[in-house]
Amino acid sequence: MTEVACVGVGRMGLPIADRLVRAGHTVTAFGRTAETRERLHTKGVRAHSDIADVATPSTDIVLVTVLTDEQVREVCLSGPLGSRLSPGSTIVIHTTGSPTTTEEIAEVMARRDIRVIDAAVSGGPHDIAAGGLTLFVGGDSDTVDHLRPVLGAYADPILHVGALGNGQRVKLVNNALFAAQIGLVRAGVGLGARLGIDESTLLTALPHGSADSRALAGIARRGSVDSFADAVGEFVGKDLEIVRSVAAELGGDLGPIEALLTETARSI
Repeated sequence: MTEVACVGVGRMGLPIADRLVRAGHTVTAFGRTAETRERLHTKGVRAHSDIADVATPSTDIVLVTVLTDEQVREVCLSGPLGSRLSPGSTIVIHTTGSPTTTEEIAEVMARRDIRVIDAAVSGGPHDIAAGGLTLFVGGDSDTVDHLRPVLGAYADPILHVGALGNGQRVKLVNNALFAAQIGLVRAGVGLGARLGIDESTLLTALPHGSADSRALAGIARRGSVDSFADAVGEFVGKDLEIVRSVAAELGGDLGPIEALLTETARSI
């Protein structure tokens, strides 16, 4: 089976590693703490305390699921990762960040015949556990097709969205719309209050109508916009920062979405 190295085994990376082991792949991972390494060992993952030991010449695929764009750069460009991999191996970047970062890493790795794709994710640990994480994948189509059997251990659908960097671009639009929808639901709750309809009544009724969305459904399950914002605030807040910074970097104008993002930002 395939030998996979995982860098970043937190909220998303750990269940991904678990699914890969269950699918029969050989999985190694970097664990900063003894507790993390023990948790990895119990799932059948070969855990290492030194990131230099995670990838070896026999590694086929490296999955990068660290938290920030800066950490992606550190792992792929400043660390020992690239020098340990053999030609023909592939780096898969799951972390949401700048398309420019992916392109720069790919340019460096191409000199050693190491392939890079960006496979931005939509979903959470529960989706990974069910094998239903959504991937927006940018890169060479042959490389993407070659990776499908491995990525399919935890992801479905695997959507090839074009050239390298497009996975990140699609994810940024996705995140912008999701965050904007939270702001839109808050505005709708405000309108309902002015019309004499309480939030609980609205959130019970609206998911059955044409106004439904994934954001509205999540808010309805939590019972209020505030409760949902508390639950997802850390991740949505990070997404908002990335959306704005990358849009500015690429010269994009968020247009009317910006006002809704501002409304969402007040919620979290």
